Amino acid sequence: SVPLMLVLVKHMEGIKKPGTEPYRTKRSLLVPPMIVTENQRPPFPRTIGRVISMERSGSHIFQLTGPGADRDPRGLFTIDIHTGDVSVSRSLDREAIDSYQLEVSTTDFAGNLVEGPTILVITVIDQNDNRPIFRETRYTGEVLEGSPTGTTVMRMTAFDADDPATDNAALRYNIIRQSPDKPSPNMFYIDPESGDIVTVISAKLLDRETLPTTTYELEIVAKDMAGSEVGLTGTATATITITDKNDHSPEFTHPLFEAYVYEGSTGVVVNLTVDDRDDPATGAWRAIFSIISGDPTSSFEIQTNPDDNEGMLYVVKPLDYEATGFHTLLIRVENEDPLVPEVGYGPSSTATVHVRVLDINEGPVFFPDPLIVTMMENIPVGSFVASLNATDPDILQGQSIRYAVLRDPAGWLNVNPVRGIVNTTASLDRESHYVHDNKYTALFMATDNGNPPATGTGTLIIYLEDYNDNAPYVVPSVARVCEDAHDINVAIVGGRDKDLPPNGAPFKIELGKQLGLDNTWRVTRVNSTHSQIMLLHSLKKANYQLPLLITDSGVPSMSNITEVKVQVCECKKNKMLCSSAQSHHSSRSSWSLVVLLGTLLVAMPCK
Repeated sequence: SVPLMLVLVKHMEGIKKPGTEPYRTKRSLLVPPMIVTENQRPPFPRTIGRVISMERSGSHIFQLTGPGADRDPRGLFTIDIHTGDVSVSRSLDREAIDSYQLEVSTTDFAGNLVEGPTILVITVIDQNDNRPIFRETRYTGEVLEGSPTGTTVMRMTAFDADDPATDNAALRYNIIRQSPDKPSPNMFYIDPESGDIVTVISAKLLDRETLPTTTYELEIVAKDMAGSEVGLTGTATATITITDKNDHSPEFTHPLFEAYVYEGSTGVVVNLTVDDRDDPATGAWRAIFSIISGDPTSSFEIQTNPDDNEGMLYVVKPLDYEATGFHTLLIRVENEDPLVPEVGYGPSSTATVHVRVLDINEGPVFFPDPLIVTMMENIPVGSFVASLNATDPDILQGQSIRYAVLRDPAGWLNVNPVRGIVNTTASLDRESHYVHDNKYTALFMATDNGNPPATGTGTLIIYLEDYNDNAPYVVPSVARVCEDAHDINVAIVGGRDKDLPPNGAPFKIELGKQLGLDNTWRVTRVNSTHSQIMLLHSLKKANYQLPLLITDSGVPSMSNITEVKVQVCECKKNKMLCSSAQSHHSSRSSWSLVVLLGTLLVAMPCK
């Protein structure tokens, strides 16, 4: 009891520990927890409880501190400094703050702490002042057609800000409207407590292809107070889509399709139409076509038109009327997605396509193409070169063929228009600029007598063998040397020949046959293609023509006289002053005056 507690407190005040001065212990306050209902109306303040002090009345004052008193939100609660009565000063909102923890203490009039501080807990009692709220106004779900009764479609969940430990936040769900209401107004059911929407309609009736629509709207109500009549409500809409499963196989609209195509052409020849009752733009509707039989050469191909699901039959390899004028194809159609187990592909999932090939006048074809022959150059004009062979693919028409020259760059050939025999009209020259890598190429044309006529082209390649028909020559043709040079070596010269080995090198280079040349000049062999020119005595400053005889290795061989212009020049300070006068021809008298002492540096490869 309170009197007993006061006696104990008084007794404790006189106790002191050995060796210490008497002291006064802090007494405890009696601070019961307090409650206050939210949303109270004036007048304020309202007393909500009392704090009891163990001190005698009038010897102390009460103080209240903490959030809600002297800290934000300030001034919600106050305490009577004399009686300890605690009051609330205005209306509270539990959803903002559901409880407050403050501290109560007493002090003497000098401000010294007498009791406490002790915790005061004030709890805000909930009222049903918040409606259930769906986080979205519209929810979407889907269910596969043919699903059994009781299949969960989706979950609807609302939120209530009231105290979840009370009926104020105990929600119950209900469907108040279904649109459309066919074939039944109660196709779906919502669990009142969990908010799960499940199917009520039978699996047989839940058929996407027979329902009036594939989309249903449900208006859902959530009510608090456990669904009682006084509960507050919130609404939302659930949109449920009946999704498709592949329970219908695609079927051709006709058992037989016909197509016509000209031989030699490619592209689409016929569109194969199909029906499928499943959902368009899904794998259960999209068609895949395949050729079962009738295409051993893989001349046909089928692609699906993504816009209308039709099969486009292509010719990918040109057809030949003379080989086969009629093709029978067996086509199958399937879906991208597999059918459900209880459904299979029937006879209507296959169709026959008759493709008739139309004849056109095709141009003659050369064989072989190119035709390659080997000939010796310089054969006599009118010589036989080749016999062209062109055939007409239109063997059933019995047409004739005539030949003509289409391109003959050098003008060396002609062809018999009926027999296709090619002869020469000029000498074949391997060294001509029309010949590349020893090959001469001509193009011929063959034309039939169809209506209209058709043409074909063929190529003739002539490999030309070399004949020794080009005389060799000496390079370089000009040499310069200083008149005061002290070297008897004048220049190194080499042979050139347009013919191929063995009609070219090795070359024999020697002095011309004029009298007296060997008294002034000497030519010595360096290798198979080059020789050294040397002076035997000096020459004056002038220009001199030195005749050289060069002979190739052909059988029979060919020779040529090449005159090399030797300029004997005056050399001063790295400058050569040469005569512009006409050259002197070599003779016994003219080559006996001056010694040519320079050497012309000409870099030539040696074997």
